[in-house]
Amino acid sequence: MNVLTELTPLDTSATEKSVTLAEQAYRAIKRDIVSGALPPGSALRLEFLKGRYQLSFSPLREALNRLQSERLVDAAALKGFRVSPLSLKEMRDSMNTRILIDCEALKRSIERGTDDWETHVVGSLHTLSLVTRRHNNGELGEAYYDQVEQRHLGLHQALISACDSRWLLEFSMTLYVQTERYRRPMLVDLYKNSAPRDVSKEHRDLVDATLSRDTHAATQLLAQHYQKTADLIEASLNSHPTPANKKG
Repeated sequence: MNVLTELTPLDTSATEKSVTLAEQAYRAIKRDIVSGALPPGSALRLEFLKGRYQLSFSPLREALNRLQSERLVDAAALKGFRVSPLSLKEMRDSMNTRILIDCEALKRSIERGTDDWETHVVGSLHTLSLVTRRHNNGELGEAYYDQVEQRHLGLHQALISACDSRWLLEFSMTLYVQTERYRRPMLVDLYKNSAPRDVSKEHRDLVDATLSRDTHAATQLLAQHYQKTADLIEASLNSHPTPANKKG
């Protein structure tokens, strides 16, 4: 009997199961960090995570190491893991880099986009408009914010989807995650306080310039859109100071 041959199917199955559980842990913890369910600076003890997500230590450790590489989690000797604290400097750096990446991706999409791409952009704007109208009808809550964000992200992904660069799209998504954990609390404040910003108009103007193939106007509008968000995030952080919100 070939021992290696006999063991290979079992080892492969175990590995696939481990990878699946690690991915499950990664997505669940990442979702809760971005949404704020796991607050900045909070400890991520394995016993706590095991109970919360009903997963064993091995996939949880793998997920935490992966999240550390994405700067969503910090690790300290003898102290374990914690959710990375918020930092205005880090937020500004992430947002400025996102502007560089997304504006380049939008420029390429305008140059290369087909009729199908235009249809996708228009459809994404429409689905976002449908859900944002519900705010005017008083429909709020966590599920509503989730739905708004899914469709908001869908519009921004549609705008740059014709750039024909896997790296630009991956970098864009990485930077989105980095900035979303700052943006989510600001979004809640914005709706609660009715802050004076017409985001729907910003999106319409951005889509109009994009479909007109006006690269200069479209990239300017996109950069301004992100800069306004960064300004509101900073104002929100400054109005809710916590020990986890570091200036540096």
